[in-house]
Amino acid sequence: MDVKCPICDSIDTIDTDSPLAKRLRNRRKHLYLCPTCTDRIGKKTNQRHATGKFQLFKENKDEDPFIR
Repeated sequence: MDVKCPICDSIDTIDTDSPLAKRLRNRRKHLYLCPTCTDRIGKKTNQRHATGKFQLFKENKDEDPFIR
């Protein structure tokens, strides 16, 4: 299966039977990122975490008394 990275427009080939290929076929909101873009984004995210100003906001969910 040929996949394209939306950031750098490189085209890679992955195994058609792999879990990643199945995820990309069945769930259109999932994107394929090439290994170089994945590493670059991970490195920059870790640098932002290290500054101490990076916050992840969790969604506040109210518990429904009718659902267990």
